[in-house]
Amino acid sequence: MASPCRRNCCLDEQDVCVGCGRSLAQIREWGQADNARRRAICAAALAHLAQGH
Repeated sequence: MASPCRRNCCLDEQDVCVGCGRSLAQIREWGQADNARRRAICAAALAHLAQGH
């Protein structure tokens, strides 16, 4: 599964990337995560973006 990174990396005050919506912990976890975990990370990232994070 491809990374959701949009190359617009900047963390907000909650350590969530304003580009892709992933938390710093999720970004660090990505390389070792299996596809099921990556899908869960992407779903959480979309939720962060939808909430305006």
